[in-house]
Amino acid sequence: MESFRFILAYIKRHRFQYIAGIVTLFVVDFANVLIPSLTGTVTDGLTAHTMDWGGVKTCLIWLFVLGSTLALGRFLWRYFLFGASRTIEMELRNDMFRHLEKMSVEYYNEHKTGDLMTRFTSDLNAVRMAIGMAVICVFDATIMTVMVIARMMQYVNVQLTLLALIPMAVIALGEIYYGKLMHSRYLARQEAVSDLTDFVQESFSGIRVIKAFVRERAQLRQFARYNRNTMDKNLVVVRLQAVVMPLLDVIIGFSSLSTLIYGGYLALIGEITLGRFVAFNQYINMLVWPMLACGDAINMFSQGGASLKRIRAIFSEKPEIADGENTEPAPSIRGDLTFSHLTFIHRGHSEPTLRDICLEVKAGTTLAVIGRTGSGKSTLVNLLLHLYNTKPGMILIDGRDINTIPLKTLRENIAYVPQDNFLFSDTLKSNIAFGVEDEDMPAIIRATQTACIHENIVSFPDGYETIVGERGVTLSGGQKQRSSIARALMKDSPILILDDALSAVDTDTEEHILRNLKENRAGKTTILIAHRISTIQNADVILVLDEGRAAEIGNHESLMALGGIYRDMFEKQQLEAAQGEQRAALEREPEGGDLA
Repeated sequence: MESFRFILAYIKRHRFQYIAGIVTLFVVDFANVLIPSLTGTVTDGLTAHTMDWGGVKTCLIWLFVLGSTLALGRFLWRYFLFGASRTIEMELRNDMFRHLEKMSVEYYNEHKTGDLMTRFTSDLNAVRMAIGMAVICVFDATIMTVMVIARMMQYVNVQLTLLALIPMAVIALGEIYYGKLMHSRYLARQEAVSDLTDFVQESFSGIRVIKAFVRERAQLRQFARYNRNTMDKNLVVVRLQAVVMPLLDVIIGFSSLSTLIYGGYLALIGEITLGRFVAFNQYINMLVWPMLACGDAINMFSQGGASLKRIRAIFSEKPEIADGENTEPAPSIRGDLTFSHLTFIHRGHSEPTLRDICLEVKAGTTLAVIGRTGSGKSTLVNLLLHLYNTKPGMILIDGRDINTIPLKTLRENIAYVPQDNFLFSDTLKSNIAFGVEDEDMPAIIRATQTACIHENIVSFPDGYETIVGERGVTLSGGQKQRSSIARALMKDSPILILDDALSAVDTDTEEHILRNLKENRAGKTTILIAHRISTIQNADVILVLDEGRAAEIGNHESLMALGGIYRDMFEKQQLEAAQGEQRAALEREPEGGDLA
């Protein structure tokens, strides 16, 4: 019932198209029912020699008019009803995408991409068939059956008509049971398709890892298992159809044969005329379509209902991150940040990722965050972007609780470079201008020059029009990072977050970018997350995280003087760098000896 109310809201928007289509369908069915009566009249008139050529011509003209009505009507009901179902499919897909855009990061951590893709494709297709073709089948079958039965009783014979109705009752009861079986089987089939789609999507995304570890054969075996499961679930659906459809044909055939025998007997004994017997055979053939249509409609309704249940499951999920009752329009953000006893536990974790973080960052400050892997660095900036919820008062921006700032305002005023440096399968120009409304070429060039990627881009054959491929696959790691930095700089936001965004560039390029950022970001807040101390040692404030705690806070000089975690990390990195230089020198020694 909930699914029916859900889809009815969409159907109501297009009720005039549905009404126009159903009225047209009614006219087509009415015209269809009149044709056997005309052929019966002509047959009786010619057999009894009571109709002249003028009467035949009149009947032929009426047949032509009815035929033209059928042709035009069939076009119109397809235009209205199929058009409405296609439009609803498009609206549903748009609404699903819009709803999924609102969902939190946790939702995508728990739901597979392949499963969501299946709901956008085959599930929506099944729903479209249910609200389009199935509606046509049900209405057409109902109206046609009523009209044909009424006409048969009036024009042919009541007893003969009642005989033709017996198998229809048997078919109706059987198809109700068939629909229940089909619903559960189709639901299982869609789940199997979702699993297969997700595996294929994940395999293609990770094809480089598969090749690097020579796991092609193992992946193929796993794909074969998913594929086999999908085939088995499809066969369960097909087997049911393979039993029901031929059985339906047998019942219809038996009905036609019995009525033909009885009708022939009535014609021989003179109970009905030959013309009426001919008309009766045509009416019987007309009843075959409603019987078949009911089976198809129940099949489509069962599949559509199962798919609609999966689609509604998406809409029933409420966004965890949304503007609340306390949200108020915010003035322009300056960039003052306050972390007040910030503690956060990820869903499903027993221990906090961040513990009692207290820190104040004034606008225009460069804050660096450093710590071992898993210490909560990325979680800190994700909370600042309000990708996860925090308790009131734990994060303040310009003195306002982050939970009271509208999400749109908050994120418009924060430029973010994530760890994965995701790029869309589009041109470099479009990727860099992704966060702004206009692709202002001078601004794009300024951003790429600041990020030290301009020279690389202009050296490509297509320059800024270069297509980067899926997830930026055609670029190197350093080029992707610098393109992501340029994209963030295009926003010119009061707060910039670089989440380990310089790990793939060499030290000279890193130094150049940091120098550019210092000039470009004067008076604006910048947050640097890094593993290399060389990246962050010139920051105004350095936060050292250790197992989620603020172990040390200060600048480079004060933290070195403290002699704690930061100094230990610095000395280890210095030692590793020295060892790396020694190895490089040893590798060059043989060449130097030969030259000497």
